[in-house]
Amino acid sequence: MQKYSDIDNTDLRILSLLIENAALPYTEIGKRVFVSGGTVHVRMKKLEQMGIVKGSQLVIDPTKLGWDISAFLGIYLDKSSLYEQVATELEGIPEVVNIHYTTGIYSIFLKIVCRDTGHLREILHDKIQKVNGIQRTETFISLEERINRSIPLAES
Repeated sequence: MQKYSDIDNTDLRILSLLIENAALPYTEIGKRVFVSGGTVHVRMKKLEQMGIVKGSQLVIDPTKLGWDISAFLGIYLDKSSLYEQVATELEGIPEVVNIHYTTGIYSIFLKIVCRDTGHLREILHDKIQKVNGIQRTETFISLEERINRSIPLAES
């Protein structure tokens, strides 16, 4: 993975402000970092082209929409060489929201979000455990998500 030396403190401050509030107008960001809104726009385009900024998204609280169960799954594969095939199949399950290829006892660690325990059972039994290459799974239900944040970049 390439690290960029042409990122300066202004870029980091712009990113920090947008991580905190992605709806903040470029003109307001410019005022806070002492550049014009146009400069913020140009710098953001540069960061996108460099692959540092990969997009933006709306963050919702799934529990407010009736999706009350967050669970983590440790997945054992038949062979580690099956990772790509298994991960591709798992990507097709909408309830799977994160997939990580890991070291340790699990080959894959993922997060799923479900409406309730019945829905969780359905996803586990009817979808995930039927993926070819998965030997077995271990499920951990989250009781509370205390923190979900980005890395610290710069003082804003």
